Amino acid sequence: MLISLANWILNFTAGLNYFGIGLLMAIESSFIPLPSEIVMPPAGYLASLGHLNVFLVILAGVVGSVLGSTINYLLSWWLGRPIVYRLAGTKAARFLLITPEKIATVEESFLKNASAATFFSRLIPVARHLISIPAGFTKMPFGSFIFYTAAGSAIWVSILTALGYFLGSNQALLLKYYRELSWTLLGLGLIWLLWLIFWGRKNKRN
Repeated sequence: MLISLANWILNFTAGLNYFGIGLLMAIESSFIPLPSEIVMPPAGYLASLGHLNVFLVILAGVVGSVLGSTINYLLSWWLGRPIVYRLAGTKAARFLLITPEKIATVEESFLKNASAATFFSRLIPVARHLISIPAGFTKMPFGSFIFYTAAGSAIWVSILTALGYFLGSNQALLLKYYRELSWTLLGLGLIWLLWLIFWGRKNKRN
């Protein structure tokens, strides 16, 4: 099923070119749980075949990520924290893999350091879909939000595009490296979160 879905994404991006990549990444960065891992590697593979320009692929992916994240940010800013948590408890939110507990976890790390959380969360599974929500209802400065979202997205999009560009013809090897990369980034994210907790407690004592 995953291979069929990946092939569909490959055909879709091939048909819509850069607009299709940007559109799918905008969806991926909003409330809809569409993994970027089945968007950017196929696009990178198309670039390796000469059908697309690799730098424009990355640019389209970053622009789409920022647009999708901005949708979350603006909606959360408009609705406010109480309504966001209330909506997160509905069946529709659970269908989209959003729960109050997940938002609370992301919000906790966000409040410790908004800029770092916005940047690093773009590299961490699940967190990258949700970090825009606390950024919105805490009214993080929009310019800072866009900057750190774009910076983090650029790294993530570039990594996925490079995997597709160099390994796209070998799906088994691509999956192997992607899994290793995901675990590495998740580990780094946990280390960063623990450091924030330690740093916060140290500051409280002082």
